[in-house]
Amino acid sequence: MDNMDTAQLIYLTLLVGAIAGSYLISQRKNIGKTLQMAAIWALIIVGAIAGVGLWEDVRQTVAPFQTVSEGGQIIVPRQGDGHYHLMLEVNGTPIEFVVDTGASEVVLTKQDAERIGLDPATLDYFGRALTANGPVQTAAVTLDEVRLGPVVDTNLRATVNGGEMFQSLLGMTYLNQFSEISIRGGELVLTR
Repeated sequence: MDNMDTAQLIYLTLLVGAIAGSYLISQRKNIGKTLQMAAIWALIIVGAIAGVGLWEDVRQTVAPFQTVSEGGQIIVPRQGDGHYHLMLEVNGTPIEFVVDTGASEVVLTKQDAERIGLDPATLDYFGRALTANGPVQTAAVTLDEVRLGPVVDTNLRATVNGGEMFQSLLGMTYLNQFSEISIRGGELVLTR
């Protein structure tokens, strides 16, 4: 936290204190009821903050990313945002991907590239890709190991996006390795 953040926190604390204090003074005849309402609102706010902080854990429990059927198929439910998300282990690190049949390759964000042991600052961004946001520079990389449940691939070609990107994309260089890809009943089914 830098000096500006500290100053803003102090200002907001004083502002909230002044507003709360003036309200308590104006309600001094009904102080018991006022304190009861303040406690209820405090619990609501704490509950909301806890809900936001635990959302990823709850989402993973309620709507898991993927399952493996007895026949070895990978079944991926459509998420609330309308996309299919897959959690793969890349070089031993879990990375969340959005399945993107419009992407010709596996595309990593700089942050995900760093998480799997690549240094985005030292990569050669000689490639170029045309995206919905315009052209971006890309760097070709090779992923040593990509694991999706029981399916393991080695030496998978991928690129690192030199621009800003929200999430890594699982494109056709990976998806083409499956013998069948189908969507039925809100589920993406991958068969090797």
